[in-house]
Amino acid sequence: MKDLTVGRPGRVLLGYTLPLFGSIIFQQLYNIADSFVAGRYIGTDALAAVGNSYEVTLIYIALAFGCNIGTSVVTARYYGERKLSELRTCITTALSFSAILGIVLSMIGWIFSGPILQLMQTPPEVMADSRSYLDVYLLGYVFLLMYQVSTGVFAALGDSQTPFWFLAFSSVANIVVDILFVRDFGMGVPGVAWATFLCQSISGVAAVTAVLFKLRKLGDHGAPLFSARILGRILRIAAPSALQQSFISIGNILIQIVINGFGTACMAGYAAAVKLNNMCITSVTALGNGVSNYTSQNLGAGKKERIASGTKSGVMIGVVIALAFTAVYCSLSEQLLGLFIEADTEAIRIGVSFLRMITPFYAVIAVKLAMDGVLRGASQMGAFMTDTMTDLVVRVALAFALAPVFGIAGVWSAWPIGWCVGAALCVFFTLRWYRRLKTA
Repeated sequence: MKDLTVGRPGRVLLGYTLPLFGSIIFQQLYNIADSFVAGRYIGTDALAAVGNSYEVTLIYIALAFGCNIGTSVVTARYYGERKLSELRTCITTALSFSAILGIVLSMIGWIFSGPILQLMQTPPEVMADSRSYLDVYLLGYVFLLMYQVSTGVFAALGDSQTPFWFLAFSSVANIVVDILFVRDFGMGVPGVAWATFLCQSISGVAAVTAVLFKLRKLGDHGAPLFSARILGRILRIAAPSALQQSFISIGNILIQIVINGFGTACMAGYAAAVKLNNMCITSVTALGNGVSNYTSQNLGAGKKERIASGTKSGVMIGVVIALAFTAVYCSLSEQLLGLFIEADTEAIRIGVSFLRMITPFYAVIAVKLAMDGVLRGASQMGAFMTDTMTDLVVRVALAFALAPVFGIAGVWSAWPIGWCVGAALCVFFTLRWYRRLKTA
């Protein structure tokens, strides 16, 4: 367990977040493997089907992310305050709640996956594969949710290395099993989904087991296994985070509807390009999560003076990461997309146009996500929701408004405009909170 309340803020934050970046890279390899195998070993329609279903799975990932953040922030606060009894109850409460929630959400997904895909105007040629991928994915959702809550616990306690090793093993295994099921067993798109289910389940069980082992080290302290009061505190952070991420996913589904109207080649090009885009976005999101735990631990320990310097370091790290991704994607976009798409120059051209439109603005979204971490760690969820939802509304509205006028380029241009508006609001809210913190 790593104490984020001592040491030079920049060095502490960098050392803490490096394993988080590694985890994110492997998490994205996990997601990219599905698209890579579908595109290379099955075909463009299969890639389009996986990409189409992926937008729906992002809603479920968003809910899991919210539970991760809620558990992490509250656990970090108890850890900073050295309240070990409440910390233990917080962990067991989060695990119990997430297990029940995962089962309920899976059942809801099985009932409504078909109607949702129809509302997305999924083309007939990819409907069956989209539905089969989604149904199998939902079988393993409870394990994903439990895994995310477990990694939230590790992150709150300053342990960013354990989740990294779990995810590294799971991601490599997923790639191997993906290829085995599709290329060697000929299972098609369902094979991609079953590979994800298998590896996701193993990583979820292993992560929960490791958390329970860590609980034994904390001792019993006479702590109850469940607390409605602590669950309420978790949900006050988790619910806005989950809703925010869910609304973003719903917004992405709305944008996917616009993209689906441009045909299968456009769907395939976007499916590949958005996976590369998510590699950058989730890397900086991991940094934001680290800033959240750093902020929460230091607030719990009463060391308010460390937060500003930690935020500056977080922003600088985020901008460096963003610029690195910008350089790679701008210079190697065609080659990277060629890993997913074979012999479909139109799909590659469309994917390249998306990346070259948005990558120059990665530094902007890096600043926003780093400062969002401060707002979450400080429980400023109203401000956090406002800046993120504004970004979403702007992007969705512009995608629908500009597509009829400028074609697919109009859809792509909605991203940087929304990011700039959201970042401006986030900087304003964070600076306002700093002023209040100094006078408190």
